[in-house]
Amino acid sequence: MDEGLQGARKKVATMLVSFTEALEGRKVSPLGRLRAAGSWRAAAAEGDRDAAMKALMREAEDCGADAIVDVRFETDALAGSDIEGVPLSRLSASGLAVRFAA
Repeated sequence: MDEGLQGARKKVATMLVSFTEALEGRKVSPLGRLRAAGSWRAAAAEGDRDAAMKALMREAEDCGADAIVDVRFETDALAGSDIEGVPLSRLSASGLAVRFAA
């Protein structure tokens, strides 16, 4: 493989995600609570949950986290704003970014 292509290849990391407050069998150190939100919409789209989760994982990766625990989903509503009478809302994901303890 040519050196240019090897340099362009990115390392793919795996982010562990848990909807509970701990990872079984792993000691962790908390980094902080993160929140990532999707776009404001007049109607929910099927991909909103996946988009919010991917955004949360990017935030955690940027913080140097190994995992995210206590993941929650919330729907936010924007008071007083609507599109043709339909209120705007968005889905957000939050969780605690953690690093594995040594």
